[in-house]
Amino acid sequence: MTIRGGWLTAALAGALLLCGCEEQRSGPVAVSAIGAEPRLHNPNLVPLDAASKLLIQSTAQGLLKFDAAGQLEPALAQSWIVSNDGLRYTFRIRRTTWPDGSRVTADQVVGRLRAAASAASRNPLKPLLGAIDEIMPMTEEVLEISLKSPRPNFLQLLAQPELAIIRNGSGTGPFHAAREGGVIALHLPTEEEAEEDTPAEEDLQAPSVHLRGERAALAIARFMDGKADLVTGGTVGDLPIARVAEPGDRLQFDPVAGLFGLSFGKNSGILGDIEVRRALAMAIDRPALVAALGVPDLQPRETLLPAGIDELPQPAIAAWTQVPLPTRRSQAAAAIAEAAEGTPVTLRVAIPEGPGYQLTFAHLRRDWRAIGVDAQAVRPTDRSADLRLIDSVAPVELASWYLRQFTCEASAICDPAADEIMAAARIAPTAANRQALLANADRILTDKIAFIPLAAPVRWSLVAPRLTGFRTNMFGRHSLEGLIAEER
Repeated sequence: MTIRGGWLTAALAGALLLCGCEEQRSGPVAVSAIGAEPRLHNPNLVPLDAASKLLIQSTAQGLLKFDAAGQLEPALAQSWIVSNDGLRYTFRIRRTTWPDGSRVTADQVVGRLRAAASAASRNPLKPLLGAIDEIMPMTEEVLEISLKSPRPNFLQLLAQPELAIIRNGSGTGPFHAAREGGVIALHLPTEEEAEEDTPAEEDLQAPSVHLRGERAALAIARFMDGKADLVTGGTVGDLPIARVAEPGDRLQFDPVAGLFGLSFGKNSGILGDIEVRRALAMAIDRPALVAALGVPDLQPRETLLPAGIDELPQPAIAAWTQVPLPTRRSQAAAAIAEAAEGTPVTLRVAIPEGPGYQLTFAHLRRDWRAIGVDAQAVRPTDRSADLRLIDSVAPVELASWYLRQFTCEASAICDPAADEIMAAARIAPTAANRQALLANADRILTDKIAFIPLAAPVRWSLVAPRLTGFRTNMFGRHSLEGLIAEER
């Protein structure tokens, strides 16, 4: 993939041409989610982009949901009880119906959750669902989830759109949806409608939200021209497009955690040498990259896990991080020269589309050239890539989410010993036992150089002044309810 700036220039020019004097909009809230056309996909079968996640969380709620600030609140579950030992979660399903008028039952919810955890599932949350021992319906309105050992923040998992409860391609709200031309019209039910659980015709004609999925440049142009109230789903890849449009304080960043760095596509050839992998990690000038991205409060990261996670507050730190960058590069160049034995080293790096990702790659290529490595950018679909840029937000505050990205089932670079330790952590009898095991797995994977961290992920939105209910949050999840606070 050759990096060219022509398409970016055209996109930015188009955005700027459309920018006019913004007027305060009225009527339905217009939301542009960066991605393809929103669809109610089955997350067990199809990966979800930002637009489809927003549609699913709005029309097919799970047991719980996130409010504007990223705090948990009831959804399908009207209440829940956690046992004193933290092993059993009992949920009471509120009385609601499917679009065909039939009642939602605990048995149906259990079936959906079991499917997400099944062997055939491709749900991205499946590795974390291994903590579940059993999911059982107790009555028509009550279900119980039993865990193999206690998990902090387990409820956060159940609020993710990937665990929305869908049946026959439909959900239970809170919004009703109707496709109107190029947008999806969403509205909350009236009191009468909530009782009948069927949309009233007049409400379909006057929806409270218009949702569309589109490319970043079009979404930004629509916002700057006063035709959209919210653009969401932005990543570091799209950030330069937003910046050139000069949105000022309308540009808001979520304080998300997760993985932003490089995974390895193979454990053979020169990358099978741990000293080479270490050299690649050592050579990167992370402060320079973060400064170039220009995201408020974004910090360089040299550890697999971020600091401060409850169950593993202090991540493993590689010894090389204490060495000054010039010395690190000198050592890295020597390691590459010894491994290459005079042969030119070229690595293919899978990079997503977008100028911010290209900027990131440009810094990597420059830093690696300093140690004798040439890097070539290839498309994310290129299976022959030596490394891949990973940009993923952590859906829960669990150390195991980070570590399980690098099991031998998921990653080319792994260690069976770390896999065994993570399996033991799943059934650890106490939080202290679990923390000790996870810390050991973190140390093994850090020493193995299974991942090259760069920073935290970047997620941004453009927010119009009328959206007084909008809040940034640690999960980058934005409820479409109550965006205009005074209308609630």
